[in-house]
Formats: sequence, structure tokens, C-alpha cells
Amino acid sequence: MAETSSEKTREPFVRVAKRTGIHWYQSWGIRIVAVFLALIVNALFIHGVTGLNPVEVYRIMWTGTFESKYNFLTTLRDMSILYCVALALAPAFRMRFWNIGGEGQVLMGALASALLMIYADQLPNGLLLPLMILCSAVFGAVWAFIPAWFKAKWNTNETLFTLMMNYVAINIVNALTNIWRGAKSSLGTLNTQTKAGWWPKFLGYRFMPFILIVTALAIFIKIYIHRSKHGYELSVLGDSPNTARYAGINVKKVILRTMILSGALCGLAGFGIVSGVDMTISSGTARGYGFTAIIVAWLAHLEPEYMALISFLLIFLDKGAAQITSAYSVLNDYASQVITAIILFFILGSEFFVNYRLVFRSRHPGTPAPAPAAASVGVQMTDADGKEGTKES
Repeated sequence: MAETSSEKTREPFVRVAKRTGIHWYQSWGIRIVAVFLALIVNALFIHGVTGLNPVEVYRIMWTGTFESKYNFLTTLRDMSILYCVALALAPAFRMRFWNIGGEGQVLMGALASALLMIYADQLPNGLLLPLMILCSAVFGAVWAFIPAWFKAKWNTNETLFTLMMNYVAINIVNALTNIWRGAKSSLGTLNTQTKAGWWPKFLGYRFMPFILIVTALAIFIKIYIHRSKHGYELSVLGDSPNTARYAGINVKKVILRTMILSGALCGLAGFGIVSGVDMTISSGTARGYGFTAIIVAWLAHLEPEYMALISFLLIFLDKGAAQITSAYSVLNDYASQVITAIILFFILGSEFFVNYRLVFRSRHPGTPAPAPAAASVGVQMTDADGKEGTKES
């Protein structure tokens, strides 16, 4: 027997549909549920592999950030560095320029600060610190300008270009630090006697001024993206380069200007690490924040206030993982990273359900699909007087 048309076009059991008009509390509710599910899966992992009490392990993770004032402030310190890089990437991502080179741009900013701390340590801090800020921003901006110029001139692939620039920056830093350390095993802390280039203590800590700087940058980026002409141009260019050109926007100029800003802010993050946290430089100075910031910016949908929350969450997880590694011998560094990875997996997966929903087939299999609602159809009718008219059905 021939197969009917309704059987051929039978609706699948489940399909994916894009969400429209989701409220903010619904999206955050989905994310919170994802975190709770991650905690349940982690509890099964912890108890199944080690036999430890998962609640006690979670308590140890909590103390990694909130046990003392110092732990909490160092969490804010690391969060501010990650947050600064995420803020730097946001304008570029808004115009769909995928700047994956944040790691290298942070390193080049850090290198500029280290160069001045080594070769200009005779300058007073009142002059040296502003000079370090300026040079770090310039080094980061130049490192971002190079792939931007190639993109604007020859339409090169910015993802690969910026990614490769990271490895060039790492090798430049390795080469220079090997020269500076000479026969020593490591470069060590710079200017331990004179403290030239070190941030002065504020509220008892050297990193506190950088936290205030990043807070000001967050306000600036929020206004820049949503309240400025440049931010409007970023949105138009991100939606459609052809539309931007038709509207009279100089696309090449916008690309170059935005990447200079992005690189400069990454350079400032490098300055904050060298001057307020490490007081030295190595190829690991950027700490992988250039890549982690991509996750932060994406999860926050490029909104600065949400970036702050997500940056804090990721640093909290990192601190907690380190804390449980030191507290339990059976939970080594790899196991603690598995715990963090499971939480991140569920958080990233929740974004799918924020943007899409699963639609299940509601009718019995084989039942013909209902006919779609149609516009009124005109039918020719003839009345008793023989006059023709149209009846709508």
C-alpha cells in the first residue's frame, strides 16, 4: 500500500526551537538549575571516587574564598585581572572581530612594564608608574593593531592571526627573561630593594588601586558600548558589514580603532599583574586569562555587569579547587580540576537551553498534522436572485 503524505511528513519526536522573548529571571533560573545539577554530579563523582563527604568538600571550596579577609581580597584581585581582559575583548566581539589574542596582548603589556622596571628604575614612582601605564597600553595596542590592520587591508582570518600572535609574544618574553636572568635559575622579584615600579599600598594592599581602575573601566565600557556613537557603529558592523558600509560607516577605521582599544586594555591588565601582583615577568604571567576571558565575555553576552559575576564565579572555582587539593591528599590537582570542569560544563550547557528549547511531539504517531491556519478563502456563491458574490470561510 502506498505511504500516505501525512506519514511521510510526520513530525519528529523532539525538535529544537529557538526561544523568543525569554525574561531575564527565566534565563538566570536555567543557569542556577544547571549549577545545582553540576553540584549533584560532582557529589556523585567525589563520593564514588574518593569516598569523601561531598558537603565537606564543598565547604572546603567555600573557605578558599571566604575563610578570611585576605582570601576574599586576593579573589577580588584575580577577578579584577580576568575582568579587565574580558572588558577588553567585549568591543571587538561586539563587531564580530574574534580577538583570540588577549593572552599575547596581556603579555606585551606586562613586558613593557618589566622593561621600565629594569631599565628606568632610577625614576621616582610618581613618574615611573604613569609611564608604565602608558607604555603597557601602547604595547598591547600595537600587538592588537597588527592583526587588525591585516584584517582591514586584506580580510585575513582574525581568529588564526590573533591566536598565532599569542605564541610570538610568549617566545619574545621567554627570550628576554632568559637574557635578564643570566646564570640565575629564574628572574626573581624585580626591584626588591628600591620597589621601583611597585604600586603603593592602598588599604593595606598593593593590588587595591588596580581593582579601582578596573571598576572605572567597567563603567567606561558600559557607556562606550551602549551610549556612544562608536558603540552604535560596533553593533551595526557586527550585524552586517554591508549595512554598515551602506550607512556610511568606515569599516576599516572602526576595526582598527576598536582593536587598538581592546589591545590597550589587555596591556593594562599586564601592567596590573607585573606592578601590583607578581612584581616580575615570565611566559606564564598572563595566567591563561586571555583565553578564560573569552568564556566570560561569551557567557555574559558582552554585558559588563554580568562579566563581573562570571569572572568572580570562575576565580571562586579556581581558588576552591586549589583549596581542596591542599586539604585532601586523595583529591589531587587533576581531580579538583575535574570538579571545576563539570561545573563549567553545566554552566556552558545551560546557555543552549537559554537560547533554545526542546519541543516534543504532542499528538499520537501517525495522526495527520493539523492543517495550518489560513487566511480567509473566497468562495464564489450564487444567491436566489442569481447575483454572484463571495463568501469567506
